[in-house]
Amino acid sequence: MSDTTDGKKTLGLRGGPRSGQVKQSFSHGRTKNVVVETKRKRVVVPKPGATKPAAEKPAATPPAGGDPSKRPGGISDAELDRRMKALAAAKARESEEEEQRATEERERAEERERRKAELEEKEREEREREEALKAKEEEDARRLAEEATAKERAAEPAAAQPEPDAAKTGPKPSASPRKVDREREQREREAKPKAGRDDGRRSGKLTLNQALRGGEGGRQRSMAAMKRKQERARQKAMGGQENREKVVREVQVPESIVVSELANRMSEKVADVVKALMNNGMMLTQNQSIDADTAELIVEEFGHRIVRVSDADVEQVIDSVDDKDEDLQPRPPVITVMGHVDHGKTSLLDAIRNAKVVAGEAGGITQHIGAYQVEQNGQKLTFLDTPGHAAFTSMRARGAQVTDIVVLVVAADDAVMPQTVEAINHAKAAGVPMIVAINKIDKPSANPDKVRTDLLQHEVVVEKMSGEVQDVEVSAVKGTGLDQLLEAIALQAEILELKANPERAASGAVIEAQLDVGRGPVATVLVQNGTLRQGDIFVVGEQWGKVRALIDDKGERVSEAGPSVPVEVLGLNGTPEAGDVLNVVETESQAREIARYREQAAKDKRAALGAATTLEQLMANAKESESVSELPILVKADVQGSAEAIVQAMEKIGNEEVRVRVLHSGVGAITESDIGLAEASGAPVIGFNVRANAPARSAANQKGVEIRYYSVIYDLVDDVKAAASGLLSAEVRETFIGYAEIKEVFKVSGVGKVAGCLVTEGVARRSAGVRLLRDDVVIHEGTLKTLKRFKDEVAEVQSGQECGMAFENYDDIRQGDVIEIFEREEVERTLT
Repeated sequence: MSDTTDGKKTLGLRGGPRSGQVKQSFSHGRTKNVVVETKRKRVVVPKPGATKPAAEKPAATPPAGGDPSKRPGGISDAELDRRMKALAAAKARESEEEEQRATEERERAEERERRKAELEEKEREEREREEALKAKEEEDARRLAEEATAKERAAEPAAAQPEPDAAKTGPKPSASPRKVDREREQREREAKPKAGRDDGRRSGKLTLNQALRGGEGGRQRSMAAMKRKQERARQKAMGGQENREKVVREVQVPESIVVSELANRMSEKVADVVKALMNNGMMLTQNQSIDADTAELIVEEFGHRIVRVSDADVEQVIDSVDDKDEDLQPRPPVITVMGHVDHGKTSLLDAIRNAKVVAGEAGGITQHIGAYQVEQNGQKLTFLDTPGHAAFTSMRARGAQVTDIVVLVVAADDAVMPQTVEAINHAKAAGVPMIVAINKIDKPSANPDKVRTDLLQHEVVVEKMSGEVQDVEVSAVKGTGLDQLLEAIALQAEILELKANPERAASGAVIEAQLDVGRGPVATVLVQNGTLRQGDIFVVGEQWGKVRALIDDKGERVSEAGPSVPVEVLGLNGTPEAGDVLNVVETESQAREIARYREQAAKDKRAALGAATTLEQLMANAKESESVSELPILVKADVQGSAEAIVQAMEKIGNEEVRVRVLHSGVGAITESDIGLAEASGAPVIGFNVRANAPARSAANQKGVEIRYYSVIYDLVDDVKAAASGLLSAEVRETFIGYAEIKEVFKVSGVGKVAGCLVTEGVARRSAGVRLLRDDVVIHEGTLKTLKRFKDEVAEVQSGQECGMAFENYDDIRQGDVIEIFEREEVERTLT
């Protein structure tokens, strides 16, 4: 059998009683005998003592190495120990499950008892209600039967003497009992609830009107509604008040209002207001607006009183009350430093602050309004530094409007210049006192007396010239006269007796605004009244926000800012305009409403200014646009003041032929949308102290849009002026080069009339232009078709020589006419 087993498992034959051989057949006629062995499964029969119940076992488990005779065969001590532990764990688990099942069974029994009791209580209440209803029906039936009996008795005397046709018609009273029965059955059917429909649900189709009205035929009540109904019924049974008295409110409604806001003002559910609008045929959502007339209809339907207000009334929430004298406290003065460019305003302020701000400004000129606070002898002073360049006129005007004292800086070696005069006018228009600081007295060419004399021409009389305006000679480089200047400022502030109420809602002016990449819109605000705190809700111009952080001039975060304190405010929803007024309000809804009203008003104003009202204006604008060449540009700057200054400078470039049109100006980095606008209009993009982001750069490369970066406003203005000069049509200049007189006129076949001429002055050229003069009057202007000397075509003929001339497309020439020969040249023009 070695050939059949060879170390492999033998095949088993199920059900076979004994071993045997099986013959296996393979392909190609091969066969093989295989030994088949029947194996029986070993069954371990437990000992008679192992089947005892658990109660009869000893309390202590026998050791794993117990009597080997009682142990099942082939089991080691460790295996027996594991089996015993598993058995103990299973028994413990079974006991826990048994306890849990018993507990759950008790709880279910209690729940069944409770439900049974509730069901019995409901059935008892239902029986009582049915018995009461049945008793009432029986009472009604009895009463009706008595009434019918009374009627029959009253009709008996008449029935005793019937009319002649009584036999035909039959007695009528006999039908009364059946009628009474039918009426009683009808009432029973109406009073008795239908089987299976006692939940008050609707029957039939649900229509829109039924769903909106609710009640009979309405939607099924929710669980919360059912609970509220049961609570009201219980309170009524206990003697409580069933219906609360409705509160009638005065609802302020502007010219247009959002549905959700109207519901909020009425203290009604938004769903109810929407349902009322649908009942009136208006399918609106809670986020849509309705006019004042529709709102009045809804308000009256809900039983409230309407108070119509104008859109402009939304600004009345801004606190504009006058402060009481006892609430006013002294505040620091606000000093604005003004003057011509490069006269040393920022350097003088640096010397006071011991800082270096000039180094941080591109080109060494100030291009933003800087706000700083310094302390002098325990008294705080707030300084505003304004730019001196001509383009920053509006920034200087803003500085003069929010200031208490103006320090006019004039260079001793340069005297009074155009922006100095402009600063004087701003100070006079604002009605603020002025202190003249004559700077650069350390220079050899300094002449302070010339400055004082020049100021007289502009009605500024200093103290040394017997006037009232204080003047101080200072040197920002060497620090000379700074103490005297600060003393003069402190004296002037003391005279003004500046006071403010720090306990009221804050208000202030936006000195500068910018869009910071990491912090979002940031506004530099000079608080003028009240105290601005972190968390305050405010509205500024067309924007609103909540104060997220306050940062002082040193870059440190502060929790509040009082009067005359400049701070950077974070938390706006957009970049405001420089010069806007910031006001703190109570709620976000008020701030949003005011900002929305101001934005709409500004939009309407811009639309009104841009619209031509008459046909003549439209035609004039169209003709003007045809005759004027435009250079479109797109401006992005780092701060609002710089963008405003650039736009104003661009408006001044041009003449009656060429002008610069700013398509868009904004604050922040150059974006992909800016490139799209520039491509559509063929305009370059100008970035002032900003750069284009990566998507914008790739879009500009693909679309061929030019991006120019600048950090000094001088360079920007010069480049735009040069580009606009390229749009100017070249100036054409004429130079007279000769005269010729016609001596004879010949007719030549194939050429036409030819003038035999004598060049009397200058030279006659074939390429030059000619005019035909008859009695010193120009009758034709054109070019020569031919110029011959004898029979040869020549380029030019000198004075004193004869020649033949023929005009291009003109034959009306006579003897004695004079031909004027001239040349044209084009000269490039530039904008001044």
